[in-house]
Amino acid sequence: MKQTELVQQIHALKRKSWETQLDEFYSFFASKDSVLVTIDPDPDAIGSALAVKRLLWHKVASTSIGMIRPIRRLNNLAMVRLLRLPLFLLKTSDARKSDKVVLVDAQPCHNDLFNRFHYTAVIDHHPQTETVNAPFCDVRPEYGSTSTIMTQYLGAAKIKPSQALATALLYGIKTDTRNFERHTLVEDIEAFRRLFEYADHNTLRKIEISDLSLSDTKIFHKALERKHVVKDRIFVYLDQTPSSDILVEVAEFMLKIRDISWSIVSGIYHDNLIIVVRNNGNRKDAGRLVRRAFGPLGCAGGHQAMARAEIPLNRLSELIGTLSSTSIERFVQQSLSPFRKY
Repeated sequence: MKQTELVQQIHALKRKSWETQLDEFYSFFASKDSVLVTIDPDPDAIGSALAVKRLLWHKVASTSIGMIRPIRRLNNLAMVRLLRLPLFLLKTSDARKSDKVVLVDAQPCHNDLFNRFHYTAVIDHHPQTETVNAPFCDVRPEYGSTSTIMTQYLGAAKIKPSQALATALLYGIKTDTRNFERHTLVEDIEAFRRLFEYADHNTLRKIEISDLSLSDTKIFHKALERKHVVKDRIFVYLDQTPSSDILVEVAEFMLKIRDISWSIVSGIYHDNLIIVVRNNGNRKDAGRLVRRAFGPLGCAGGHQAMARAEIPLNRLSELIGTLSSTSIERFVQQSLSPFRKY
């Protein structure tokens, strides 16, 4: 057993019971409170935010869910539409309209927009790289998804999830564990089993097959033409992209190629260089690689098999000068070369 795995197990044993954790969470909210839950809207974050909203039902005056960016990935759009989920796009002024703010499936350091809010509670499953300044903090990197953590909270509250909530949480677990192919605990499997009987599986099937639009095929064509392979790593730089989500789709697709262990796909979106990294999870750590390569330049982090970095173009320009396709592509490849020593 690796030392890191042993430390995680020791920490898990020292954790409070779920009932105690839930009581502590509730202690930070009052019946008059207006609560805002902030998310970067992927399935795990959306499901987790809905669970927070359900936990606080009848505990506070109101709970709303705000996104730091628009949803563009078709699966996620289908999820919101079919489940009729109440989400809205955040503005900076929204922080002043809320008495308490909760962050799920992320930490304040993961995005500059998150840093604009003062959080009452943070619940997440990503590795903690900085101290989280919140009265209530529950970060469990040993878990495969935040949806699993929130399912445990619902169980401690003796709440039977609605069909929409169960479907959202189930999809969150499926996506973040890649159908249990990534790092997974028995708790993730148990949460999946618990939610399975309550979920709408016909709706879930519709969500999962809503992958690509016809216009997306042009981006895949461009990616295949511009791919560059170095040892077991495939690099793709796509210039300006219509969304950061398409980078994830391309990265997942490229990892299916035989003899490829790492997929690194990058592009420009909203004045940021977005770098999405995927690997086959076999004794590799994408999150640590990305943090070491890009952490000083912007937001960077993730898990063993999946990671992401966002670097403002003005910061990148200070480092590499002229921002041409060639210079950016070279920068990403050199930063994540299999031959570079970290």
